Amino acid sequence: MITDGISDSAASVHAVLIGRLLASDPSNLGGVVLHGPAGPVRDSWIAMFRRILPSEKPLIKVPHHIANDRLLGGLDVAATLSSGKAISERSLLSHVAGGVMQLLSSERFALDKASYLSAALDDQTAVRFGIIACDEGLEEDEKTSSILTERMAFRIDLNDCVAFDDIDADDVSNIIERAANLALPDELLLALSGTAVRLGILSIRPVIFAARVARLIAALDIADAVGEDHAKIAATLVLAHRARFLPATDQQDEQQESPPPQSDEPRPEDELPATPTEGELADVILEAVRAALPTGLLEKLDHASLIQKSAKSGAGSMSQKAGKMRGRPAGSRRGDPRQGSRLNVIETLRTAAPWQNLRRRAQPNRKGVIVSKEDFRINRYKQKRETTAIFVVDASGSAAIRRMAEAKGAVEYILADCYVRRDKVALIAFRGKTADILLAPTRSLHRARRSLADLPGGGGTPLPAAIDTAIILAEQVRRGGGTPIIVFLTDGRANITRDGTADRAKASAESEEAAKALRSTGVQALMIDLSENRDGAARKLALAMGGVHLPLPYADAARISQNVNVAMKAERGSR
Repeated sequence: MITDGISDSAASVHAVLIGRLLASDPSNLGGVVLHGPAGPVRDSWIAMFRRILPSEKPLIKVPHHIANDRLLGGLDVAATLSSGKAISERSLLSHVAGGVMQLLSSERFALDKASYLSAALDDQTAVRFGIIACDEGLEEDEKTSSILTERMAFRIDLNDCVAFDDIDADDVSNIIERAANLALPDELLLALSGTAVRLGILSIRPVIFAARVARLIAALDIADAVGEDHAKIAATLVLAHRARFLPATDQQDEQQESPPPQSDEPRPEDELPATPTEGELADVILEAVRAALPTGLLEKLDHASLIQKSAKSGAGSMSQKAGKMRGRPAGSRRGDPRQGSRLNVIETLRTAAPWQNLRRRAQPNRKGVIVSKEDFRINRYKQKRETTAIFVVDASGSAAIRRMAEAKGAVEYILADCYVRRDKVALIAFRGKTADILLAPTRSLHRARRSLADLPGGGGTPLPAAIDTAIILAEQVRRGGGTPIIVFLTDGRANITRDGTADRAKASAESEEAAKALRSTGVQALMIDLSENRDGAARKLALAMGGVHLPLPYADAARISQNVNVAMKAERGSR
């Protein structure tokens, strides 16, 4: 995180500053992600923020399981059925107008709720508010949805902070007015934009946030204008945690040209102080951001951006919601239709029927069928999902020709069965320095044969890149509603790293790291070990990815197809 490389005191100072900035202008800054477990540090920061936040601005807690009707407003179905007349439910968005919404366990918010909140943040004409997202996720795939975080200016890692009980409340009610009267020089705005681009931030929203924060910091500093120091702090708070890459440090000191000979004659340029250019300002701001980044963070970010895991509040939520509305009917169960499910009217009335006499005695003035919340029955569906077998074939080395022949034959064997089962097959081959998707998920035998006809072989073994590519393709299959199974055909001995260099030890370590990342996705993996020496490299990777190890040094296409079919049937049977 951004504060990992800073001392505890500096991290806490930044956290206090973020609290003051957000309290002064919550709607225009979007909010802050509080990353860390629930505990005294988070409670003390929330309490400090409550003391700073002007009293007329509300702070409302919102649990992750809140119903959409409660969040957005609408007809209160249960109250309407109980009273016999239409009863509307006021939305939480109307309650929080002008204030801040605290999302509890924000990493568990479903994608539809996150989308509603992000749309409300964008539509400043309806309801103006900010968000404090309490993110308690421990793993990479447990994080607040990006459609929310990209609309929030700040992020705080509470693990690097101390309690904020001693922080006094400040009057920030007039900060916005003071900031509106401060001009942001064009060269600073261009420097912030240039810094964002050099950090790999391509969205304009963070630059707008940084410019706004620079003005607010200058207003807090009671300055007459926005200065370079204000821009550096703003970039540190807003841009640093969004960094995707950072240019290498210039090595010009070692290659400097010899200085020009000294002269006693005064030069015209010595008479006036030098004014920094836009590029020089961008360099200064970039160095401030660089100092706030911990060692090794950008390498992790670069790898994480390659493997786009679907968060629990992302694609998985869409799949769960789709399962509530589509598929083959499979009876009904008790539930709340406000959570996105479809109400089964017949079963609801059948459940309410035995209680009508008792309910009429309690409500003698009611007419018609009296239905209560406990009677609600929602439809259940079973949705058949196609399975996609992703073959990851080692096309390197002297044995490439034999392995490729086995892979081609296995793909054709399985495709013959896929026509009946409506399953798909994909193929990734890795050799040299890269891994390439040679066959996108398909059930077309003709297309597969055409794509596999001239498959090349030989070269190095970039196994880490192959596993990364397989994860990306598997996630694409999942987002499309399918179930991926990854089948590796390799001896497990890597010698090419992710950056394309030949380093066997580093490549093996990166392969094991990628295998663990594959395991965290929950995708089933099958490691067909084609090694004749049994050195255990493929078996070690299979254990790291939580997959099945199948030693078949003399495997043929029919045996590979048979084992893959067994795995695909087992995967379908588990759903």
